[in-house]
Amino acid sequence: TEGHIKKRTPAEIREEYERLQKEREERRLQQRTNPKGTISVGIDATDLFDRYEEDYEDMVGGGIPHVEINKMHISQSIEAPLTTTDTAILSGSLSTHNGNGGGNINLALRRVTSAKGWGELEFGAGDTHGPLFGMKIFRNLTPRCFVTAQCGLQFSSRGVRPGVTTVLARHLDKNTMGYLQWRWGIQSSMNTSIVRDTKSSHFTFAMQLGIPHSFLMLSYQYKFQDEDQTKIKGSVKSGFFGTVVEYGAERKISRHSVLGATVSVGVPQGVSLKIKLNRASQTYFFPIHLTDQLLPSAVFYATVGPLVFYLAIQRLIIRPYVRAQKEQDLEKQRESSASEIARKRQEAESAVLLMQESVRRIIEAEESRMGLIILNAWYGKFVTDNSKKHERAKVIDVTVPLQCLVKDSKLILTEATKSGLPGFYDPCVGEEKSLKVLYQFRGVMHQVLSGDMEALRIPKQCKSQRLV
Repeated sequence: TEGHIKKRTPAEIREEYERLQKEREERRLQQRTNPKGTISVGIDATDLFDRYEEDYEDMVGGGIPHVEINKMHISQSIEAPLTTTDTAILSGSLSTHNGNGGGNINLALRRVTSAKGWGELEFGAGDTHGPLFGMKIFRNLTPRCFVTAQCGLQFSSRGVRPGVTTVLARHLDKNTMGYLQWRWGIQSSMNTSIVRDTKSSHFTFAMQLGIPHSFLMLSYQYKFQDEDQTKIKGSVKSGFFGTVVEYGAERKISRHSVLGATVSVGVPQGVSLKIKLNRASQTYFFPIHLTDQLLPSAVFYATVGPLVFYLAIQRLIIRPYVRAQKEQDLEKQRESSASEIARKRQEAESAVLLMQESVRRIIEAEESRMGLIILNAWYGKFVTDNSKKHERAKVIDVTVPLQCLVKDSKLILTEATKSGLPGFYDPCVGEEKSLKVLYQFRGVMHQVLSGDMEALRIPKQCKSQRLV
């Protein structure tokens, strides 16, 4: 049988159109507002590993480890297009650390000056710092090179604090970018980095000289070419603050969600586990500080714990949920197909009743010349020896409508689905179908089996089986 093309019903076409229209509206709203949000929750779990033996002596039964949230950060931004070239960006953030914190709100006005660049003015205010005024410029110098320059003035009780940041970037080749950054002000530094991004990997090398931080950083990420877009990554960062080694993985868990976990081991930072969930344009970040020391037990649990937890969630929640969704969609499709099949069957039966008189005259004419007479014809899904045990035949009798198509002792059907012929309907939507015909020509019986999308010409001795 040749390739099968599913014929969609008007109801299915309408539902598909409404779904696409809804998705188009959602994308349009997303593009116009471009909302971005971040929620970070810092968890102090050092009591699990850094408890000293003397602590147990003062506690009944050793006590219960104390795990607490010691810092939080929430930020959100939206865009509002004003004209074809002007956009307003409103953003705000709140941060707390050990019960102390503050927040700020910023308004930025961006104007696209030409095809080569844009400029931005920023105004901000907060409860811990005074007003902020800043400017930012982006400019394409050549097709392979661009520059950004940013300057700002922070007003506070200690006076005006200026800051300047300049970045020069260049495409070194198709997949490699080079960056040079100079920063002056609150934290002065010079940074150079090389980023290579390909279909299967992402590599970054960075070197910074600055006050107070100078470091070397090397990171590599491997991208698996699987359906879940699995990635594994590792990095090493060493500087005046110490050395940090990180390794982790991330994976797509749904259409719009990506879950990642990273283990950070450093001196003197200790061991931390960082869990990140990206849901569309929203980011949820959970850094969990496990210990201030380099304890193998903390490294082991930070590595194995998230993996076991993910496998448990995958098997107990995600897979059953996806399976239930698929079954629900299939049931909905079956219900829709059942009502459509019933309607089509009624239409076909009505058409067959109207054909009775025409078929009677055609049979009389064919019998008088010993021509083509359709004895029996079935259309649908037939059970074969290779079929599964639980499958059953889904066929309909199309003897009358097929005889009605006989003209001058010939029956010719084109390479198209037979379900659209007068008196036919689809008894098994979405499944492979065939047409089986038992006919008599020149007084001899023949049988032919044709695929739904195959052309059929009767009589044709080479394609039919003569029944003796």
